[in-house]
Amino acid sequence: MKLSSRAMKMEPSATLAVTAKAKELKRAGKPVISFGAGEPDFASPPAALEAARAAMDRGETHYTPGSGIVELREAVCGYYQDRFGLSYEPTQVLVGSGAKPLVYEAFSCILDPGDEVLLFAPAWVSYVEQIRLCDGREVVVDTAGTDYIPRLEDVRRAVTDRTRAILINTPCNPTGVVYDGDLLRGLAAIAEEHDLWIIFDEIYERLTYGGKAHENLVALVPEAKERTIVINGVSKAFAMTGWRIGYALGPKAVMDKMAALQGHLTSNACSISQWASVGALQGADDDVRTMHAAFEDRRNLIVDRLLAMPHIAFAPPEGAFYAFVDVRACLGMKHDGQSLDDDVTFCSRLLEAEYVAAVPGSAFLAPGFLRFSYANAKEEIEEGMKRFHRFLEQLRP
Repeated sequence: MKLSSRAMKMEPSATLAVTAKAKELKRAGKPVISFGAGEPDFASPPAALEAARAAMDRGETHYTPGSGIVELREAVCGYYQDRFGLSYEPTQVLVGSGAKPLVYEAFSCILDPGDEVLLFAPAWVSYVEQIRLCDGREVVVDTAGTDYIPRLEDVRRAVTDRTRAILINTPCNPTGVVYDGDLLRGLAAIAEEHDLWIIFDEIYERLTYGGKAHENLVALVPEAKERTIVINGVSKAFAMTGWRIGYALGPKAVMDKMAALQGHLTSNACSISQWASVGALQGADDDVRTMHAAFEDRRNLIVDRLLAMPHIAFAPPEGAFYAFVDVRACLGMKHDGQSLDDDVTFCSRLLEAEYVAAVPGSAFLAPGFLRFSYANAKEEIEEGMKRFHRFLEQLRP
């Protein structure tokens, strides 16, 4: 039977593929340490669990409004007022089944076939596929040679008469870089000059390290509010990945259209998960601070271990929970007689030889790199980095 050209062109998520392979080996009894998925190993905060139990006891097990329960949308508004001094109304908030579908819904509502979106590579694995699913075209601004910071002159050169949006992800997955205020103001000015949408993905905004601070673009540039769709959620900082709750904030007109689209896809996000998220946003700040401190310790550990390794290079991450490692000097070398021709082969061999799972950088538009998540426990990071170091020492020309 025939499949659509859209389906045939789509690539599976490399992150999920690595995670699935690692789990398969674990089930077979292998001592796998996976640095693949960006998933905190902490339990969800007690405030979230208590709110979920109370919701179940009240019988909150039915359909909710498609845009989300008003209590959660109000909690999101309160969070943005407290954290960034921003004023949003509940009608400007859309709750979705995770942040990922909200990014897709945003693209669906602003792109026509052939329209272009500016991306800064390395970039998260799903952005390109989602743009293509909407018959749009990604225009990539490479930042590998500029310390993962896009240069405004490169961004301006990339704009065409088909450009409709700039996607900004800070703190960045996979690099861990955090954009400063001057860069965000410059990007907002380009969007204003060319009448572009801004999709501002700040899902890791609570996770910055070493004195580096996250800045919200709308708080910095209030006049950009009417062209900015903010993407966030409870998955990362609140350790609630499995609850699948994200939220978007933006102009009511586009939120209404995204909500209408979502109504044809999922109807609504899980009711109990929404109530759990109310509990988290209103009562889990202390837990978030505790987890953040643990992530910073883990970040310092993996940085210390990577600095001692041969053949590789990397920029210490400033945010999120990923280390993005340059292994281009290793390509063409051999491990146990097997040639490491590219980053995909490198990852495959590392998993086979040392049972260490990482994600190839080519999935992030950065061939020759690897992404390691340090959301793992410190004991796993210690052992995994010991194995990675041993693997690198065994490479031969």
